[in-house]
Amino acid sequence: MTAAIISENQIPGLPSASGVEIIGPVAYVIGDDSPYLYQLDAATLAPTGRITLFDAAADFATGRIPKPVKPDLECMVALTWPDDRAGLLLLGSGSRPNRVRGWFVPAAGEQLPAAVDLTTLYAILAAHLPTGVVLNLEAAATTDTELLLFQRTVGRADAALLFVLPLAETLAFLTNPTGANPPAVHQLVFELPLIEGCPAGFSGATFVDGQLFVSASVENTADAVLDGAVLGSFVGVVDVAAHTATFAQLVWADGRPYFGKVEGLAVRQQLADGQFELLLVTDDDAGGSTAATAHLRLD
Repeated sequence: MTAAIISENQIPGLPSASGVEIIGPVAYVIGDDSPYLYQLDAATLAPTGRITLFDAAADFATGRIPKPVKPDLECMVALTWPDDRAGLLLLGSGSRPNRVRGWFVPAAGEQLPAAVDLTTLYAILAAHLPTGVVLNLEAAATTDTELLLFQRTVGRADAALLFVLPLAETLAFLTNPTGANPPAVHQLVFELPLIEGCPAGFSGATFVDGQLFVSASVENTADAVLDGAVLGSFVGVVDVAAHTATFAQLVWADGRPYFGKVEGLAVRQQLADGQFELLLVTDDDAGGSTAATAHLRLD
C-alpha cells in the first residue's frame, strides 16, 4: 500500500479543521474550535458557505474558541436520522465535560441544526476504556447497520480502539436517552504504526463501497488535551470483520516526508481498481487548516 500527497492548499477562514465529509457537490468541514460547519466546493475546494451550529460570538472573537471551553468537534458522519432526514451527525470528542455535545445538521432545506446531548452515551463508552485512558473520540463512520466510533489514545500503543454500535439503536438512544434501551457496545483494539517510537492515533474515517478508509496521525505527546510535535500521518483500510488494519505513511509524490497532521478524510473518487483519490483535511494546531489531495494505492 502506498499513499502520496498530490496537492495541498490553505483553507482561508477555517480554523483547526478536524473532519470532512462529501455529500454530492459539497465537501463539509468541521473545526474543533469553531461554531460553524463549513461548506467547500468538492471539485475546486473553494469555500462556498457555512452553517452556524451554536452562538459563540464572544468566545469566537479571536477566530478560535479557547481550548478550555471549545466543544472539540472531531467526528462527523453522513447518515439518516430516525425521522428519515438525511444529514450529518457531528460529535464532540468527550475528552472534557464540555466536549459531550453534538449536532445533527440536515443536508437539505432551511432546517436548523439540532443539538444532541452525548453525556449518557459517552459514559457508556468510557466504561469500556482501559484503566487510565480518557475518552477521546476522533472519527466516525457508518455501515448500513453499524455506527463506528474511533478512540484516539495518545502515547499508548495498546489503546487505539474502535467502538462498534448498532446504528438504529444508537440513534434512537441519542434522540431519547431516557426512553430507549442503551445500545450494545462491541470494542476492537488495533495496533497502529509508529514514527520515532510514538504510536499513531485514529483521526478520521469514512466507509465507501464496502471499504472502511481511515487516517491516523502521530504526535509526540501523551496528553489527550495538549498538542505535541507532529511527526507525520498515515492513511489505510480497516477490515472490521477480520479485525485487521493496513496503513501507508503519507509522503509527497516525489518521496519527501509529509509532516501534516491529518484530521479527516473523504474519498473523492476511485481512479482505478484498488486506487483512490482522497480528500484530506489537516490542522496545524495554531489555527490554520489545509485541504490536501492524496492518491492511495491498495496493492
